[in-house]
Amino acid sequence: MTKPLRALVIAEAANPDWVSVPLVGWSIAHALRDVAQVHLVTQIRNRDAILGAGLVEGQDFTAIDSEKLAAPMWRLADRLRMGKGVGWTMTTAIASLSYGYFERLIWREFGPAIRRGDYDIVHRVTPLTPTANSALATKCAAAGVPFVLGPLNGGVPWPKGFDSERRREKEWLSYIRGVYKLRPGRTAMLKAASAILCGSRHTQSEIPARFQSKTVWLPENAIDPNRFNLTADQPGTLPLRACFIGRLVPYKGADMAIAAAADLLRDGRLQLDIIGDGPQRAELDQLVAREGLGDAVRFHGWRDHREVQQVAANCHLLTFPSVREFGGGVVLEAMALGVVPVIVDYAGPGELVDETTGFKVPIGSREAIVAGLRETLTAIAADPARLPAMAQAAQQRVMRDFTWAAKAGQIEQVWQAVVTGASPLPQVLPVVPPAA
Repeated sequence: MTKPLRALVIAEAANPDWVSVPLVGWSIAHALRDVAQVHLVTQIRNRDAILGAGLVEGQDFTAIDSEKLAAPMWRLADRLRMGKGVGWTMTTAIASLSYGYFERLIWREFGPAIRRGDYDIVHRVTPLTPTANSALATKCAAAGVPFVLGPLNGGVPWPKGFDSERRREKEWLSYIRGVYKLRPGRTAMLKAASAILCGSRHTQSEIPARFQSKTVWLPENAIDPNRFNLTADQPGTLPLRACFIGRLVPYKGADMAIAAAADLLRDGRLQLDIIGDGPQRAELDQLVAREGLGDAVRFHGWRDHREVQQVAANCHLLTFPSVREFGGGVVLEAMALGVVPVIVDYAGPGELVDETTGFKVPIGSREAIVAGLRETLTAIAADPARLPAMAQAAQQRVMRDFTWAAKAGQIEQVWQAVVTGASPLPQVLPVVPPAA
C-alpha cells in the first residue's frame, strides 16, 4: 500500500456549524483526513466549532489568530456592502486585504517545518475566490514542496438583461472585478502552484493559457450522505410537487418559477414549496395572491440546513431558475434526494446536470427564461413517467462523484500526480455535455 501523504491543508474559512464557504472549507479539509495525514490550519474564529467536532488542537489543527487585521476589515466590509445579504463582491474584496497577513502568520509558524520537508504537499482550500493571492505558493515552491490551490470559484459574469438584479444585489464592485488579474503576485502564485483546482469552467477559463495544463475542473460543492439520506418518492404520476430552495432575491428566480408554473399550479397539476426567505418575500406574496395561487404555493421560510431535506424529499422537482450560481450546491442536494432539477443552463448548475439527470432551460432574458421554464414544466407534466429513471440517475451520479468522501479521493488523485510528477494531471470528473 502507498504510504499516506503528509498534507498541510490551509482553510482560512472552515467551520462545521456554518454554511456556504466555511462549510465547504471544513467539509473538504475533514474528508481529506481519511485519505492522508492532514494537519488543518484555519482562522481563530473557527476554533471552538472544530474542537466541538472532536479534533485535537495542536495535533489535528492549528487556529491562527489574525483578528488584529481580520476583525476591522470585516467590520469595514459590513459597512461598505450597504445591506444584509448583499454586496458579496465588496465583502470578498475587503476580506482579501487581510488574507496576506493570515498567510504571513502561517509561514511564521509552519515555514521551518515546510522547509524541513515535514509535509509532502501544501494545499490552500479556502478562500475559494480566485481574487485572493497566496504568497505561500512561491515560498513552498522555493522549499521544493508542491502547492495546490482551490477549488477556486467566483465572478461568473452577470448575464445580459439582468442589470437591475445586479444593482439590487449592490454588486457595484463587480463592474470592475477583472482588475484583480492585475494584482501583484497573481502570476507568481499561478507559476509556483503545482495544481489549480477550478470550481467552474468560467474560473478555469480565467487562468492564463500558459498555466492551463495545471488546471483541474472540480466543483467545490458536495453532499454529506448523513445529512441528505432520504429518497423522494417518484411515482411518475400527477399531481407533481416542486420546490425552490434559496434566498428570495430577484436573481435566484423564485418569481420566475411561480410565473412559469402558474397554469399548472392553478389547475392542480403542480404544487410548489418555497424554502428560504429574503427581501423579495413580500413581492412573491403579492404575485401568488394576484395569480390566485394561494392554495398551491407554500412558503416555509428559513430552515436549518439539516431540515431542508425533510421538505425537499416530499417533492419530485427542484425548480431553480437562478441566473448566477457559482457552484450550485442546492442542485446536488436535490439530486442526492432523488429530486429532479430544473435549472437555467448557466454557470455552476449547468455543469452539474445533464439530460439523464435533469432539465436545462437556456439562459436568456427574464421573459425567455420564464417561457422556457413554462414549456419545460408543461412537458414534464404531460409525461411524468420519465421522472423516476432521471431521479435514480441523479442520485447515483451524486453518490458516485459528489460526496465529500468522493471529493477527497478526487483531490488525493491530484496530490499523488503532483508529488510523483505525473503529467498530464488527472481529470477526475466526467464532463457534463452541453445542452443540445
